[in-house]
Amino acid sequence: MTSTTTQQTNNWLHLGISSWTKMASLNLVALLCFGLVVLVNSYPSFSRHENQWTKLILTHHWPKTLCTMEEVSCQTADKFNYWTIHGLWPDKGQSCNRSWHFDVNDIKDLLPEMEIWWPDVLHPGTNEFWKHEWEKHGTCAAVAESLNSENKYFAKALDLYKNVGLDSILKKFNIVPSSKYYSLDNIRSVIDSFYKIKPKIQCVSPSQGEEVQTLGQIEICFNKEYQLIDCVEYEEELPNSIDDLFVFESAQQSEFSVCDESMPIYYPPAHEEY
Repeated sequence: MTSTTTQQTNNWLHLGISSWTKMASLNLVALLCFGLVVLVNSYPSFSRHENQWTKLILTHHWPKTLCTMEEVSCQTADKFNYWTIHGLWPDKGQSCNRSWHFDVNDIKDLLPEMEIWWPDVLHPGTNEFWKHEWEKHGTCAAVAESLNSENKYFAKALDLYKNVGLDSILKKFNIVPSSKYYSLDNIRSVIDSFYKIKPKIQCVSPSQGEEVQTLGQIEICFNKEYQLIDCVEYEEELPNSIDDLFVFESAQQSEFSVCDESMPIYYPPAHEEY
């Protein structure tokens, strides 16, 4: 083989290797881009503007009403004769990251308090209620650094709940479970005057032929700095409470809605009065 032929062969080999290297580099870039797209799509709460919430809703519910609207014999309602946590809900987004599953081991240190202040009164002894709240709401709240883990989310909800102390404030101003009826203004004015904010107060509408609504849920709202702010009372502007309650699937006629100004409110005792 002549030196000229050898040189030509080496040039072709060089070109071939160079082309293969460029193609491999392009394939690697394409693969990395694809991986980035998959990663972004797996974390929609961090990448989509519509899930950037501005308000947190600390939702309390009254266990006796919860059991009554489910039409079940809820023995635990007698035990929980105080307002318990329903959830901590961002005002935007639901189920923002379906791959971020609930793991009860992440909140082991919180479980003693969770069982007291955030119980599942309908299905005691399970984690399903907490799992539901984390996967539907916690994964959306996690856009905030202070809530970007399961433990942080549940710990913050407990802290806010204890700081608000809704149950003790209502009792302090003589809003207590009773066979007597209250007006919506009775309850709302206590919260307005003490916390200096407007709550969202929800009731179960009366059954056919009845003229009294039943107190069931109270929402207290916070901004992103965890300062108290007014809640909005219009249904379309806040998450639907019934849609959130996976435990309410059996409720046929009754659901929570903003209490009617013109109708008396029954605040049912945990132990029925006879």
